[in-house]
Amino acid sequence: MKTYLVGGAVRDALMARSTDMPASAHVDRDWVVVGATPQAMADAGFLPVGRDFPVFLHPQTREEYALARTERKTAPGYHGFAFHTAAGVTLEDDLARRDLTINAMAVAAEQADHPARGEVIDPHGGQRDLRERVLRHVTGAFAEDPVRILRLARFAARFPDFSVAPDTMALMRQMVDDGEVDHLVAERVWQELSRGLMEQRPSRMLEVLRECGALQRLLPEVNRLWGVPQRADYHPEVDTGVHLLMVLDMSAQLAAPLTVRFACLCHDLGKGTTPADVLPRHIGHEERSAKLLKGVCERLRVPVDCRELADVVAREHGNIHRSGDFGAAALVRLLERCDALRKPSRFDEVLLACECDARGRLGQQAQPYPQRERLAQALRWAQAVDTAAVAAQAQAEGLAGARVGERIHQARVAAVAQASGAASRAVAGD
Repeated sequence: MKTYLVGGAVRDALMARSTDMPASAHVDRDWVVVGATPQAMADAGFLPVGRDFPVFLHPQTREEYALARTERKTAPGYHGFAFHTAAGVTLEDDLARRDLTINAMAVAAEQADHPARGEVIDPHGGQRDLRERVLRHVTGAFAEDPVRILRLARFAARFPDFSVAPDTMALMRQMVDDGEVDHLVAERVWQELSRGLMEQRPSRMLEVLRECGALQRLLPEVNRLWGVPQRADYHPEVDTGVHLLMVLDMSAQLAAPLTVRFACLCHDLGKGTTPADVLPRHIGHEERSAKLLKGVCERLRVPVDCRELADVVAREHGNIHRSGDFGAAALVRLLERCDALRKPSRFDEVLLACECDARGRLGQQAQPYPQRERLAQALRWAQAVDTAAVAAQAQAEGLAGARVGERIHQARVAAVAQASGAASRAVAGD
């Protein structure tokens, strides 16, 4: 029985060793065991956890150890595989089933604490592709698993200076043409998409998916944004798809959470359905975006926090951008539509997404976004109103129901008007 450290931990150690390549901390370690049986692993104290093939947890470290295995395609899609594990399956057999050459390297367990100093087992040229910054499939077996298209696109977002090997891109296009992507289940699409959105340059994920044709199959609402013009005075980059890529990268630059990055992805979906005769204007695209967003979220089973934030951003980002011209009444109505008084933390994320949108434009990446602080301040002023006292006074006057709510609304408008007026006078006095 022989144990090897494989995959990302080896790749990242080799990358960190080269000062001219981006370092990446890989906290998870994957192990492959050669020449063992499930019974031998259990006898050694390992806990079996794998459902589809033998995977075990180490009795002390709780890290995953998998028996070396081969795979055979049995049906379309992600689940259509038969796995074979036996004592005779070699490490080379196991590495050959992996997705990318840079992930198909191993070192013996004795060298695992310092993989870059050990003897790297690299039968498919992973070290070469690391040096040349290339994402390349290991064997033709790549085509048997459509999830690998998503994984490669995610790695392109993680390592944005890596190119995709031409033969790998051709293989992915063929997989799309053969309908493999159509068999992906929603949970796996969302898992890989969400992870890609959180990488260093999420725009690269969309670029790769679009180039191979997978974006059209998985997110046609996003794919149709390319080639759609916008007004150059608002969007110097003009193309809506280009704008989307810039917004996503701005969300990464501002270290936004997943909820915000997903809202950025979907904020302008409605521009893809603007009638040609009104372009480059996009009147009413916010409501169309929200409607299309609902379909995306249902299809991919997007988590509630992501879909709710994206809905607010889709509907209100235009108003938030224009809010510098709003008076107190319009500001309070905007806060109420965004449910900011009940969910102030979510409103913070709404404002961050809008800042990403505003700064994700050609030549505007370094521009300030004063709307964010102004609306945050307006919310604080509105929150300062003693709503219980206002409601009690209204009820004492014989008001009830919606009329009490209207009195609270008026109190908030008055508070915002008074505070903003005082702030303006203070600035003028300075």
